[in-house]
Amino acid sequence: MKIITLTVNPALDKSAKIASLIPDQKLKCHSIQYQPGGGGINISRMLKRLGTETSCIVTSGGDTGKYLTDLLIKETIQPEIISVKAWTRENLSVVDTQSGFQYRFGMPGNELSITEIDSIKNLLKEIVNSQDILVLSGSLAEKMPMDYYAQLIKYLSYKNIRIVIDTAGPALKEALKENVYLMKPNQRELAQLAGKEFLSTIEQETFAMEMIKSKKAQYVVVSLGARGAFLASSEGVFYKSTPSVKVKSTIGAGDSMVAGLIYGIQSNFPPEKILKWGVVCGVATTMSEGTGLATKENIDTVLRLMK
Repeated sequence: MKIITLTVNPALDKSAKIASLIPDQKLKCHSIQYQPGGGGINISRMLKRLGTETSCIVTSGGDTGKYLTDLLIKETIQPEIISVKAWTRENLSVVDTQSGFQYRFGMPGNELSITEIDSIKNLLKEIVNSQDILVLSGSLAEKMPMDYYAQLIKYLSYKNIRIVIDTAGPALKEALKENVYLMKPNQRELAQLAGKEFLSTIEQETFAMEMIKSKKAQYVVVSLGARGAFLASSEGVFYKSTPSVKVKSTIGAGDSMVAGLIYGIQSNFPPEKILKWGVVCGVATTMSEGTGLATKENIDTVLRLMK
């Protein structure tokens, strides 16, 4: 059984600090860091720290794409590269050290050609096998069909693989027209899937369990932000709250949670323990600056706090 992550819209994540955010002035940045970013990439990076190897499929273009690849290799992740013409995008996060606020600037992904999009399908067809976990995570590139993830799920359905989906908006709604193994919406995304602006706690649980009973998903994990998360499965609904820690950055926390959930599934843990590992990894990542993700030390700290 392999774990394969797909990132069709990766980003070279740049983080910096400034003394204070003041309009119309040239602001001196310091503590510059670069990290490889994007949903599937972060999940592969996090699983690596948990001692789990993945096949990390990434589109890569231009010098930014090359640098992102080099950063992954530095973390001993050997990505499966799909070369594209358009340069890989850059994202920027800036921390105002005076207020402690973090500002995040996300850039749109560049357009992929039909040939490049098809090459993703072809590579997946070649490497995925029965019972593998395929993680479709992150945003789609510009002008990519909104049902692209749904297309992939349908295209690979005969392979009997386990699909983990973590995206948002129309891409998530379209993907869920097909059956998946695990999905991880936040509260707002769950409400949108239910066709509402807001769901009460009972409504959230009911809707999540409806998705389980209709076999739309085997696991529905709903992020509750600073309050933790709940998991719905055939065994019922389980909650896990977060311990109190000093939050330095929320970048990659959701991806880290998905990695922890996958780690729990791969380890054949019961639902409650699967959820615990998801929350542990998500919280541990908030303790790192910028886009650094969780360290082994912070994971161990959170595990102790959650005993």
